[in-house]
Amino acid sequence: MLMSELLLVLGYALLPAAGNAAGGLLAEVTHPSSRSLSIALHLAAGIVLAVVGVELTPRVLDTDMPWVPLLAFVAGGGAFLALERVVEALECRMQDGQGGLAVYAGVSIDLLSDGILIGTGSVIDPALGLLLALGQVPADLPEGFAAAATLRERGVPRARRLWLSAAFALPVLFGAAVGYLALRNAPEILTLSVLATTGAVLLAVAVEEVVGEAHEHPHGRADIWALVIGFALFTGTALLLGD
Repeated sequence: MLMSELLLVLGYALLPAAGNAAGGLLAEVTHPSSRSLSIALHLAAGIVLAVVGVELTPRVLDTDMPWVPLLAFVAGGGAFLALERVVEALECRMQDGQGGLAVYAGVSIDLLSDGILIGTGSVIDPALGLLLALGQVPADLPEGFAAAATLRERGVPRARRLWLSAAFALPVLFGAAVGYLALRNAPEILTLSVLATTGAVLLAVAVEEVVGEAHEHPHGRADIWALVIGFALFTGTALLLGD
C-alpha cells in the first residue's frame, strides 16, 4: 500500500521534472528572443502566484489554529533568504565555465521545494498533489530553458548540459519522497505548516527571481497579459479538477 502510494506521488513529481527538461531541450534547438523569454517568465510567475494564493493559502488556513501555518509562512521568507545566500555564495566562488554550476544549484533548490510541495500536498489529498504538480509544469518550462541557456553562455559543453538537464529530475523526486514519507503520519497542523513554508518560498521565488529575471529583458504590455493569463490558467484548472 505504502509503495503504491509513494509511486503515485513520484509519478506526480515527474510532471514538473519533465516540464523542466522540455524547457532545457527547447533551449538547445531554438533561439527565442529575450522578449519571448520575458513573456514566458511572466506566465510562469502568474501560475506560481495562483498556486500560492488560490490553492495553498485557503487550505493551510483551514484549521482550528490558523496562526501556526501563518507563522510558518513567515518563516518561509527566512528560508528563501537563507537559500538565496547559499546560491550567491556559490556564484561568488565559481568563475568562468564553473559558474554554470551555481545556476544549476539554484534551479535544483527550487525543484527540491517543488517536490516537497507535491509530497506534502499529497498527504493532505492526492488530488491536491496532482493539482500542484500540474501547476508547476508550465512554470518549470521557462525555468529549464533559462538554466540551459545560461549554462550554454557559460561555455558548458552540450553533452554536459543535456545530462544536467536530465538530472534536474533528482531533486524534485527526492523532495516529493521526503515530503510524503516524513509527513504521512504527522499531525495535520505540522503538514499544513510545512505546506505554508514551502508556499512562501515559491511566492518569493516568483516575485524576486522569476519576475526579476524577466525584467532584465525587454518587456511591455504583453508581459502583463501573460502574468494575469498564467494566474487565470491555474485557477481555471483548479476549478475544473475541484469539480
